[in-house]
This record gives sequence, structure tokens and C-alpha cells, in this order.
Amino acid sequence: MVRTPRKFLLVFAVLILVAAATATYFWQTPAHNPDALWHLISERCVPDMEEHGKPAPCSEVNESKGYVTLKDRHGILQYLLMPVDKISGVESPELLQPLTPNFFAIAWQQRALAIELMAQQQRTVPDRALSLAINSAYGRTQNQLHIHISCLRQDVRQQLDSLTPTLTSQWQQHELGPSDYLLRTLTPQQLEDESVFIRLAQELPEAADDMGHYGLALANLPNGQLVLMAIKANWLTANNASAEELQDHSCSILQPTL
Repeated sequence: MVRTPRKFLLVFAVLILVAAATATYFWQTPAHNPDALWHLISERCVPDMEEHGKPAPCSEVNESKGYVTLKDRHGILQYLLMPVDKISGVESPELLQPLTPNFFAIAWQQRALAIELMAQQQRTVPDRALSLAINSAYGRTQNQLHIHISCLRQDVRQQLDSLTPTLTSQWQQHELGPSDYLLRTLTPQQLEDESVFIRLAQELPEAADDMGHYGLALANLPNGQLVLMAIKANWLTANNASAEELQDHSCSILQPTL
């Protein structure tokens, strides 16, 4: 009988694990049309606004500022903020150009849509309950940049509240939810003054040539500042940098006020 060397079996097992992790890392939902959002923008929302003065099925079309906002079917108050132009996602070089619209700042302004939607139902949505998120190139199913405006997870809210006294304008690593994130504070004015994509590329040297591997999220802090959260994809840990994991589209954080 020929015995298989243990070393060979160990190497083979490691290769199987790496292959499985790689498959998970690059997995995309096959049932989704990755251009569905772009078709909706370019073939329906923008033409309807130009021809009829109505943005449907989008909630808002603002060509002068370069964005549209769409009520997502998932979640009681989730909206998507997207460019009018074809910009695939965080890896797009256009996002590092100073003249490109500051989509994160616009999305934070557009959270007013979620607040207004709940107000129509006589429900209150405090800023502390809201957040923004964009997934990495490997953590998304659509090839049109879209920023999720939705509720923050209750446990993440509690973590951020606890971390607030220690957070500064310098990037720090902390665990949020199931993953490790890099966190730094921003003032509302800093959010308006500079794109978070440009800030990420300039402040984290390893990010500049690897933007597609990053997901970003934003929320407010009890001291009136904002916190920018960055996560980097890592195929060895099957982490696809889906910053949307920090959000809860069912908005359980609002339960006491519902």
C-alpha cells in the first residue's frame, strides 16, 4: 500500500481552503442584473424628468448637481444616492477628481428624504439612527455607484457611542459588528469640503491604488461630529468589504418610536 505523505495532505487541505475562500470573496449574486440601477437611471428617471418634469421611479433627479435619489424596495426608509453619469463604484478614477460631485456629502443631505418619509407616518427619525454606506467592488451586486441611506444597526450605534471619547481625526482600528474597521472623525464642514473618496486615497497611502477593495460608511457621533468608517476586503478571511453590514434596513433602532 502506498501511503500519502502527511505533508502532501496538509498542503492539499490548505489549497482547498484557499480556493473556497477565494470563491466566497469574489462571489456575486447571479440572479441580479449588475446594470439594473444604471438602466433605471439612464432609461427612466432622467428621461422622465427631462420630458415630463417628474423623476419617477426615482424620488429626485438633479442633473445640475449630478445625482439621483431612489427609494429602495428593501427597508422601511432606505434610499439610494447615485450619480447621473455612469460611475461603476469606489474603484472609479472619476471619484478622485476634485470636480466630481461630493456624493457622500450629498447623500448625508438627502437623509432628509428618510426623515420626511417617516414624518408622513408621524414617526421620528433622529440623526443618530441614520447612516451611509457604500460597498467595495467585491461586496456589491450593482455596477453603478450607489450609497445606501439607511438605519444604523443598534449594536453599532452603541459601539460608536462608547468609542466617541477616544476617536480623533487620526485613523484608528476598531471592531464594529463582525469586522475590523478604520475610523476617524470628521466635522460636518469637512464632509462638505472634501470628498471622502479623495480623503481616503490621500490619508491611507495603500488605498490610492486599491480603492476598489474598500467600503465606506458614515454616521454621526454624540458630540456633534461625524465618524468615517473604512473597511478593506481580505480574501483570506472571506471579507468582501461590504460596509452595508453596519446597517439595519428593518430599522430596529427606531422600535421605541414606532
